Amino acid sequence: MRIAAVDIRACRLPTALPGAASLRSAADAMECLVYTLRTEGGAEASMLGFAGRSAKGAGATAAASLRPFLLGRNALDREAIWHDWRRADRWWHHLPIYAYGPVDCCLWLLAAQVAGQPLWRYIGGTRDRIRCYASSLVLPDAAAYAAEAQAVQAAGMQGYKIHPPGRSVDEDIEIHQAVRAAVGSTFALMSDPVQPYTFAEALRLGRALEALDYLWLEEPLPDEASGALAELTRALDIPVIGGEVLAKHPYSLADYCARRVVDGLRADVSWTGGVTGTLKTAHLAEAFHMPCELHSTIFHPLELVNLHLAGAVQNCGWFEVLWPMDPFRFGLATALPITDGIAHLPTTPGLGAALDFDAIENATLEVF
Repeated sequence: MRIAAVDIRACRLPTALPGAASLRSAADAMECLVYTLRTEGGAEASMLGFAGRSAKGAGATAAASLRPFLLGRNALDREAIWHDWRRADRWWHHLPIYAYGPVDCCLWLLAAQVAGQPLWRYIGGTRDRIRCYASSLVLPDAAAYAAEAQAVQAAGMQGYKIHPPGRSVDEDIEIHQAVRAAVGSTFALMSDPVQPYTFAEALRLGRALEALDYLWLEEPLPDEASGALAELTRALDIPVIGGEVLAKHPYSLADYCARRVVDGLRADVSWTGGVTGTLKTAHLAEAFHMPCELHSTIFHPLELVNLHLAGAVQNCGWFEVLWPMDPFRFGLATALPITDGIAHLPTTPGLGAALDFDAIENATLEVF
């Protein structure tokens, strides 16, 4: 099953992100890449990937490195290809790992399709459903977060995670308090400040979240600040989660686990190097009796691959989606399989859903 063709499309989505101060300016359209791998026998698989602020630039660079790297390789040699890419990063391409993540996803999807199994069962299934929580973008004030949390709860989601503005720890504590008051004492809440604080501020927020019964505190300090994170983890009772932005998973996280820098890891099929990298990180965490909660990949086709991983590993308790969901559906022909806040694993081979190539074609700027 040798790889005969590698196509990468640069796409600009037709709609801007609503209120997306956390990701992009709301005045900007989102851009992405769509990778397609074809084998000599005619099998093919496609997946979305990140493009930064220039899909054309990212697509041209990725294609220049990935095409000669992949052509002629056996698509079933996923492990060898993953390690070759990791080693080549040092001297050949210097591309971020999320340029390779969609390739690895395609390789796994090709194999699952040939095996006639949904990806999660091909990997080795552990569950066919999982709780789903919604993650906020950055909103204007406490009232906006409280209203959105109530909307998420009314929609049947099982939990809500706050991405606070990070302008001051006092304001962020007020936001977390307002959300808890809005949804009641039993609704699951999480917090992801995205690394804005000093140690003292992170400790203050963590103490406040303990009193408010939040499930976890994610990225209160930079992931690379392992000493400070370890001290914070020891000081707080609320679980501290981190590691998602460190390069070179799982190797960069081995010391995290050995020294218990955090209470749980984060990974996903984009930033962690595809299905292969995410499985390695999740299994590393499992060996240390730590959870590995999967990080949102933004675009729903990638989120669906994430869902397959959530169904294939034992130590992931939740499935994350950004809220509102509609702006991120691009590229997937059907909605994510979520009913009453429960994400259900697909039952048909491979991804278990078709990509929307009409929409992708309409959004295509260039094909490399």
